[in-house]
Amino acid sequence: MTSNDSQHFERPTAGRGPGGLEPLFEVVHEDADLLVVNKPAGLVCHPTKGDVFSSLISRLRLYLATVSASVPAPHLVNRLDRETSGIILAAKNLEKARELRRLWESRCVTKEYQAIVQGAMREEHGLVDAPLGRDDRSPVAIKDRVRLDGAAAQTEFWVEQVFSRPEGQFSLLKIRLITGRKHQIRIHLAHLGHPIVGDKLYGPDEDHYLALVQDRITSAIARDLLLPNHALHAQRIQYQTGEGNAVFQAPPERWFPEFIQGRAWQEFWPVFAS
Repeated sequence: MTSNDSQHFERPTAGRGPGGLEPLFEVVHEDADLLVVNKPAGLVCHPTKGDVFSSLISRLRLYLATVSASVPAPHLVNRLDRETSGIILAAKNLEKARELRRLWESRCVTKEYQAIVQGAMREEHGLVDAPLGRDDRSPVAIKDRVRLDGAAAQTEFWVEQVFSRPEGQFSLLKIRLITGRKHQIRIHLAHLGHPIVGDKLYGPDEDHYLALVQDRITSAIARDLLLPNHALHAQRIQYQTGEGNAVFQAPPERWFPEFIQGRAWQEFWPVFAS
């Protein structure tokens, strides 16, 4: 089972895209038991507040309801941070959800990401083996850090490209998760001295995260971040089942390669464009 032919599912939104339609997500694969989508950056997986379009799970429910009224609520098999884009699996029934969650727990799933980080990385390939736990030195309750008494965590990376922009040098990485701790990739790369571009929490200044929460992002903060969402994309998931080898993959959103190609930071933050 291999799939990477995505389709867009859209909702009417005045002035957004061709014909006033805004994509809810890309459907990467769908069968009787499973729906695989490419989650856009900036969308939470589970609802916090807002309308029916404000979370991925609510959008999935809406999509499935338009396909068949008999399909029950979907079960998310994996999750991504709000600003991380990429592959999400949603089981259409509890039996499929339990099967896939057992695979995740047994670490029999290959998860690959792309990330753009600050600076030119010296090593072409490396393995970060550093335990993670709560960052009790930070005012941000959700923040973790590398600490000796934390949970074991390993991240493998390969440098795919080093490139320059007016702001300095950057590296495009392929990343493979060996464990799956909260914020693991973001913490490990920051621990190496190469935080992900646009990361408000694990970048050079965690006040950028507080500014986001408190709705006080300024043009100076936007210039520091360069991107409104951090440049991390879950590009590929692979696992083995009784039915064969399952591979799901999807490219990042358009802004991801455009940053590499040199698009000015102001164009990613039109509210601050002069």
